[in-house]
Amino acid sequence: MANIAYIRISTPRQDIMTQKLAILEYANREALTVDAFVEVETSSRRDTRTRRIDEILDLVAPGDTLIVSELSRLGRSTVEVLLICEELSRRQTRLVAVRQGLDFARQDLTTKVMLTVLGLAAELERDFISERTKMGLDRARASGKKIGRPKGATGKSKLDNHKEEVLRLLAAKAPYAVIARLVGCSPATVSRYVATRALAAKASGEAGPRQP
Repeated sequence: MANIAYIRISTPRQDIMTQKLAILEYANREALTVDAFVEVETSSRRDTRTRRIDEILDLVAPGDTLIVSELSRLGRSTVEVLLICEELSRRQTRLVAVRQGLDFARQDLTTKVMLTVLGLAAELERDFISERTKMGLDRARASGKKIGRPKGATGKSKLDNHKEEVLRLLAAKAPYAVIARLVGCSPATVSRYVATRALAAKASGEAGPRQP
């Protein structure tokens, strides 16, 4: 009986050692020896041959154990993960998913997978979405695009449509609490808006923060 670990990362930016460490820590706790690591760097969108899943299924034998750091490493969707788990069951191979704390015994793998994986569907889909998002960001960075809000830039505010009104009220020395009631928000929101847009200086011609 062999213990085989499967590790997949999507991009070089991901750390293959994180998955390997999780698997080795599990093996140490359970007094298991990992006989082979199958490692691959490819997107979950690639076919099972490219992701070396076909190789894994050919490699395992009845009584073997397949260890992954998490179920999402196996497939591109919850349905595909379920199908791979069922195939492992047909081959009488035990499956361990370290992150989820799942250990599917050979005898009842299919039943447990049907109940457990379906219960984990939302978590799996979050993992898949997260992975696809990271891949998209990596592709954008590789093409030279800047990610995120430019340094020093301010985001949109619900007070943007009231900017002129806020300026007039500031010029009239209206307290933030009064401005907040008139524009329908909290004084803290007004204070933050005035500070990030430097509106106090524009309204009074004086630098520095305005006291409420």
